[in-house]
Amino acid sequence: MDQTADATVRRRHDFSRLINPRAVAVVGASNDLTRIGGQPLKLLTEYGYQGKVYPVNPKYPEIKGLKCYPDLASVPKPCDVALVALSAQHVIGVIEQCGAAGIPFAIVLSAGFSEIGAGGAALQDKLAAVARASGVRIIGPNCLGALNLKDNVRNGFGGTLQLRTLIPGPFAMVTQSGGFGFGIVAIAAYYGIGFNYAISTGNEADISMLDLTEHFLESREVEGVVMFMEGVTDGRRLIAIGERALELGKPIPVWKVGNTEIGRQAAASHTARMTTGYELFQAAFRRGGFVEVRDSDDLLDALKVFRARRLPRGNRVGVITLSGGAGVLLADRCVEFGLQLPPLSAATASMLREIVVAFASVANPVDATANGYNDNFATYNRVIATVLADPGIDQVIARSPRGSAATVWSRSFIEVARASDKPILMNWPTSPDDNAEVMQYLEQNGVPCILAPGRTVRALAALNEFAQKKRAFEKQPRHVAQRLTAKQTLELPQAAGTLGEHRSKRILAQYGIPAVREALLSAATVNGLEHAPLPFPLAVKIESPDLPHKTEAGAVRLGVRDLAAMKAAAEDMLASVQSYKPGARIDGILVQEMAAGLEVIVGAVNDPVFGPVVAFGLGGVHTELLQDLTHGFAPFDTAAAKEMIFQIKGSALLAGFRGQPALDIDALADTLSRVSLLIADHAGRIAEIDINPLFVRAAGLGVVAADALIVLK
Repeated sequence: MDQTADATVRRRHDFSRLINPRAVAVVGASNDLTRIGGQPLKLLTEYGYQGKVYPVNPKYPEIKGLKCYPDLASVPKPCDVALVALSAQHVIGVIEQCGAAGIPFAIVLSAGFSEIGAGGAALQDKLAAVARASGVRIIGPNCLGALNLKDNVRNGFGGTLQLRTLIPGPFAMVTQSGGFGFGIVAIAAYYGIGFNYAISTGNEADISMLDLTEHFLESREVEGVVMFMEGVTDGRRLIAIGERALELGKPIPVWKVGNTEIGRQAAASHTARMTTGYELFQAAFRRGGFVEVRDSDDLLDALKVFRARRLPRGNRVGVITLSGGAGVLLADRCVEFGLQLPPLSAATASMLREIVVAFASVANPVDATANGYNDNFATYNRVIATVLADPGIDQVIARSPRGSAATVWSRSFIEVARASDKPILMNWPTSPDDNAEVMQYLEQNGVPCILAPGRTVRALAALNEFAQKKRAFEKQPRHVAQRLTAKQTLELPQAAGTLGEHRSKRILAQYGIPAVREALLSAATVNGLEHAPLPFPLAVKIESPDLPHKTEAGAVRLGVRDLAAMKAAAEDMLASVQSYKPGARIDGILVQEMAAGLEVIVGAVNDPVFGPVVAFGLGGVHTELLQDLTHGFAPFDTAAAKEMIFQIKGSALLAGFRGQPALDIDALADTLSRVSLLIADHAGRIAEIDINPLFVRAAGLGVVAADALIVLK
């Protein structure tokens, strides 16, 4: 079996016995239940686990009333998981024993592997090789273990696992930081949000975050998977998992850390996992069923709204409050998060006017006023029901009443909420302990109650983001996009390095990517010219594979207007290059037509995590000043290219801004798609492609590359 096929088989492994084992062998068991080797025995015997527990340590005949076994070979069968709490140098031998004893899974708590440097990384590589040879799947090393609260399996160590307050629920957590991720599970439980499963993946010598996320997505006991992520090694698989989440209708709230230079260094020192550029993760998250969160509150609020199991049909929001100020604030936040507050229909406004007092507002947002205190807010519920019924409203944010009347109100409000299939969020207007029993009642009956207006709207925006992506996924055609050109055979030098501009453009031309007309001449030929090879004005450059940044070397002259100036420019640039980089290879003088249009930049890289990727953004000063870039995973068709184009903030300049003519977006999309084919077809040799600038002309006049650079591996 080849390596790829073997990876596929391992990826599809059934993890059900890892998560709910019939028996667990605790290797390195300690009779001190406060130690890492003792805590698992306490957790597996005092928290309701129904399987067998086998301590393994030749020093003891028994621990905690359980027979203690000298080695794994003597452990009774079946045993599904070995929990390893030994020092790093002993772990490999234990995994070999697991294979011989027929124990299919191991959770390695032990530290001292890749997180400590080169020596530990070598030991981890050996551990992974032994696991493959033994047929044993490993969680860790350097992890806290696995939680299965649905079946009372607490297979690990740490303070969070010992909490009696943890509760099961419809979510799963896969975390690359066990302490932090399990802490989130504990916080969620405090707010009534349960997790059936949570696993700390540690260094991921074998079983990865992606393996487990894939498994949990397919589980009937899981309605959403939370990922606390520092990095992954297979970006394309991450994208595929996101698409599968949309297909299943299960959100993946993802919390990505290590996104800054300092953060990346911290991630590497923590788990020896170098993260790739955060912008590529963001591009991957936009494609699938991911909902990115940036803090604990974001995550918990998102889980509340997803737990209600209602997706909006669109992003139109009705806001209903008992206070005009609160309504204005909520409306502002909705607009900031891209949600619409459309006017209510005339029929809805007419019905509301018959319900509310004369000084109430029946616009959107609706201010029902505090008059509801006079009837225990029965009229307020009629207002909510009326707005929910408006066909132009997809979801509602309301504010809860306060005081003793809130209890009576909440009972009839739940009937209103149940009568509609539209999402409804309650922005809690006071402290959580004020009318706490009302909040608990509402949430137990599927109405999320969220503190702070901004948090409420952010949670609703997360729900809408997932719903919109799911709708788009269901509508998109399932056919394979047609290529714009067949794969081309390229004549590339064997050595790695940078190609000159002229040669780079010839490669672009093989894929139908247009470039300016140009001529490559020797210095002697330029000196002897009586007529220019192209009409003036011209750009004159030094062609050299050793000068990837020609401007810095003084190797570019633009707007050259006559033959004498061209010859003088060539002579001057040759002298500049000799001074800037003595010994640089000079392939000649490149003479090319001047181009005009809107400058954009198109680049492509073969990323170590995500593979071939194309970047697009405005060129010139905008590139560094605005950092307005978007990314696409190659190859892609022109439809996907247009989505990229309209993702940048400056896309209005392409569509025609303030009376300017629209530019040739079709030609630009065509070029982006062709660049994606080039980098994807030749990812084995091409490391980078840089087209800067690419000029976009008026609609119908196409695009043209003025400069290009290709870097070979």
